[in-house]
Amino acid sequence: MKVYVSLGSNIGDTDDNLNEAVARLEKYEGIDPEIWSETYLTEPQGLKDQAWFTNQIVRFAVDPELWSPHGFLSTLQAVEGQMQRVKKEINGPRIIDLDLILFGDEIVDGGDYLTVPHSRAKERAFVLCPLAEIDPELVFPDGSKVAELLSKINYRIEDKKIYQD
Repeated sequence: MKVYVSLGSNIGDTDDNLNEAVARLEKYEGIDPEIWSETYLTEPQGLKDQAWFTNQIVRFAVDPELWSPHGFLSTLQAVEGQMQRVKKEINGPRIIDLDLILFGDEIVDGGDYLTVPHSRAKERAFVLCPLAEIDPELVFPDGSKVAELLSKINYRIEDKKIYQD
């Protein structure tokens, strides 16, 4: 099953943080990274007075016999904890942020705990641009195509820097 994860970091060596998160995830049985997008520098959303984020999308091949969306999310949160992520404020600085964007074609409406596809993925250029890079024909479970979604949001990209208000 194809599972898409958005990775972000704006504390410390951000590229190393992204690589470390993927390395930790691939140690779990049934989670294999398949393809990585380029990294993008992204203007912070909401709280502007902080360092820009390094963002990336990684597509994983996940064994559906071993993993459910809830279990996979718990594992993402465990990796964030292992890497000393501290949640101080919404949209604030973080050493690592791992968001489950898509879990195959599954739809989960779990309120605040888990929503798949990710509730804000279709509005975020830092998710959609790298998704379009690694899987330009990707279609969300509701039939939305990545290219169509990108055409509906206000953003610009310059030399792998994404600006979005």
